[in-house]
Amino acid sequence: MDDTQQHVKLQEILPARSFLPILIYSTLLTALYATDFTHMAKGWRKEDYNYCYLVPFIVLYLIWEKRQDFVRLPVKPSWVGVFSLTLGIVFYFLGQLGGEYYTIYISSWFLLIGICWMHLGWRKIKTIAFPLIFILSMFPPPAFVYNRLSLYLKLVSSKLGVSMLQLSGMTAYREGNVIDLGFTKLQVVDACSGLRYLIPLIVLGLLIAYFFKSPFWKKAILVVSTIPISIFTNSLRIASVGFLYQYWGPAVAEGFFHDFSGWFIFMFSFAILIIEMEILKRIFPQKMSLEKQQSRTPAFPETQSSLNTYPDNSSLFTPLRQPHFWCAIICLGVTLSATQGINFREKIPITKSLNHFPLHLNGWSGSTQLLEPKIIEALDFSSYTMIDYKNRKDQHVNFYVAYYESQRKGESIHSP
Repeated sequence: MDDTQQHVKLQEILPARSFLPILIYSTLLTALYATDFTHMAKGWRKEDYNYCYLVPFIVLYLIWEKRQDFVRLPVKPSWVGVFSLTLGIVFYFLGQLGGEYYTIYISSWFLLIGICWMHLGWRKIKTIAFPLIFILSMFPPPAFVYNRLSLYLKLVSSKLGVSMLQLSGMTAYREGNVIDLGFTKLQVVDACSGLRYLIPLIVLGLLIAYFFKSPFWKKAILVVSTIPISIFTNSLRIASVGFLYQYWGPAVAEGFFHDFSGWFIFMFSFAILIIEMEILKRIFPQKMSLEKQQSRTPAFPETQSSLNTYPDNSSLFTPLRQPHFWCAIICLGVTLSATQGINFREKIPITKSLNHFPLHLNGWSGSTQLLEPKIIEALDFSSYTMIDYKNRKDQHVNFYVAYYESQRKGESIHSP
């Protein structure tokens, strides 16, 4: 296909008359989500979510791949999209009032689906369904989900890592996420939980399954297998650190080797997925008849004259002809106006500093302990106290409590 034909295809996907309504939608959505999406982009800087930078480009490529089928189908505006639009608005207010960013991200997705559904119709939406669903992978999960999943993966990876070390003949003992090797102790922290490999590997598995020409059950196995593969390979990485520590010392747990081992483990997991896909191809292989192959192979137009046989999309997003446009604009406009009139700010109660917490309680005497500045900076609390109490029977109790005067969106408390 030459450049002229590709240019025509782009014009048929986005007719010139669609630019004005798209501009109006973009302006309203930017006004609604600018602050929240700025926070999301900042979250992508974390190593756990670096892959999110690639998701928008992957989505655009996947939609471009479907351009032939997309353009061929007629535009059939549908009022069914109003349900998705309404759900998006509801989630938006829930996220703003509840202070949860992920709920707001999901609301933007529902709004996008609703607007496209209202103007394009179900058949066109169905054609690009996978790219639209794939958009969800660029939203960082809620903090409480991340923390719980990270804790679980740390414990599982630590347990499997210790088992691998013991199988290799080494003496290893695990207590929680701390691995005692006798000559040293290794702590499996959040960065080594494997979560930063698990999520990208699941995303990669979805892409591989999408292009994998096989029955659905094989694709499902491929995607689901990314979870045990990620856990196994991360446990192997932890075991390798414990094994090599006795020869190279702390260098294997930090710096270049630590970063390189993470990259190697991810590529190793990717290789396992490719091998698994090749094995699945050989299990109950499907023989496709010539007629079925021809029916699945779209007959792309080859001449300029054949391009004119596509349905007329000139009315796509035409505001003066579609009541759907005005319905969506009114809904978004009312939502934007309502956000200006509702006070989402917190009402911070008057508090007394925890520095005045009593050091003597019913026979217990305490001494105040201080956290390191880097820990205080990471926890970002408003006030805290940590006291070691001791009674006459020489019993000890460590007491820690922190106060957070604000629970804004994106903020999450956790134990030091």
